[in-house]
Amino acid sequence: MKIMKSDEKRSHRLNYLLKCYLINPKENDLYQRAKQMGVSDSTAKDYIRTVIIQAKKIYSK
Repeated sequence: MKIMKSDEKRSHRLNYLLKCYLINPKENDLYQRAKQMGVSDSTAKDYIRTVIIQAKKIYSK
């Protein structure tokens, strides 16, 4: 079994959350999904900010 590094785990989580957000762009739902990953409130909020920035980049293309 391969053990993921923390930055690799973060990247996988952010990609998953970005896909969820593009399908359903509701911050509250995104926050709930992040919390289901077992992260702290501040980490969940950081993930949301990052995902929204990424989504805006995708939409602006």
